[in-house]
Amino acid sequence: MNVEYTGRQYEITPKVRKEIEIGLNKIRRILGDRFETKVVLAVEKHRHKAEITITLRKGPIVGLAQANDMLSAANEALDHLHKQALKYKTKWLSKKRKASKKFDGNGQQESLEAAVGLTESTAVSVTVHKFPAVAKTTEVHLVHSRDSVAMRPMTLEEAIKEAHFRDRDVFVFRDPKGKVMVLHRTREGKMELIEAP
Repeated sequence: MNVEYTGRQYEITPKVRKEIEIGLNKIRRILGDRFETKVVLAVEKHRHKAEITITLRKGPIVGLAQANDMLSAANEALDHLHKQALKYKTKWLSKKRKASKKFDGNGQQESLEAAVGLTESTAVSVTVHKFPAVAKTTEVHLVHSRDSVAMRPMTLEEAIKEAHFRDRDVFVFRDPKGKVMVLHRTREGKMELIEAP
């Protein structure tokens, strides 16, 4: 871990340098040793600013803070970096170690399994399903069926018996008052009644 210090209108004291290095060691435990760090400490109009940039493989993470004294600004910037490092590590773990893609026969991705959590021991497995945006078939297939329509008015009980007898998932009929009704069998096997306006 290489650390490059820059002071703008500020001379870096050993106390501030030690605090920054303690904070960077905490981040190093999360991200490992493979990053470079640039620390810029500046004083502008009695404001102490700390900017700490960690350059990672996927891009930099930056901690910015300003306070009345340099030690507070550096600690705030390190806290901000610590949160970003945890977030980066969580994303990396969920994509790198837990992701497995499954494909159906048509080459479409069915689901993606990932883990969500701060550490591997607290991670919870999550399955995300992805369905194709557009159906494969572009042709419209029309089938005319007289079996699904009742020719005479009937009560609801008669329509249910007739739909079961004809083995239809959709059955259209008129009630004794002449109102159009549709019986629809759901995937669970229950019958739904739809009243047409």
